[in-house]
Amino acid sequence: MREAELSFDASAYGRYVADVYDETYAYLTPDRAVDVLAELADGGPVCKFGIGTGRLALPLVERGLTVAGIEGSPEMVAGLRSKAGGDRIDVAVGDFTHTRVPGEFALVLLAFNTVFALPDQAAQVACFRNAAAHLRPGGRFVVEAWVPDPAAFRNGSALRPVRVAEDSA
Repeated sequence: MREAELSFDASAYGRYVADVYDETYAYLTPDRAVDVLAELADGGPVCKFGIGTGRLALPLVERGLTVAGIEGSPEMVAGLRSKAGGDRIDVAVGDFTHTRVPGEFALVLLAFNTVFALPDQAAQVACFRNAAAHLRPGGRFVVEAWVPDPAAFRNGSALRPVRVAEDSA
């Protein structure tokens, strides 16, 4: 099967990690990122692509911003909904390359390397187009991502530990 024939399931990631996501990334405090994002939003509404369990969205809501999101995984949305303030966020379940939430936004956010969850460059371009469609005039699209090392990829795959501890990986 050629790579172009592989199907993309936007819900797959959350299906496997939703129950451990918050615990896995608990060591990452979002405070500084939320400071910068709130400043960039300048009081306007925020749309988070790949909203997940709300690691960035909930602190933005706590600061008084209106937040909406798109998430491929119903399990991740359930995690968001189980938290205080999670019911105040409009979330559309679907692929953020084309799924829309109502409104125009001061800030669209694609954080935490989520751009690399997309299967190929065409999907990344579609995601950027969808972000542009969500932005109001003068709005900002923020993409947070590491710079990949092409040498780390062998035979079409790579393995990169996210966190290794004495009792878990």
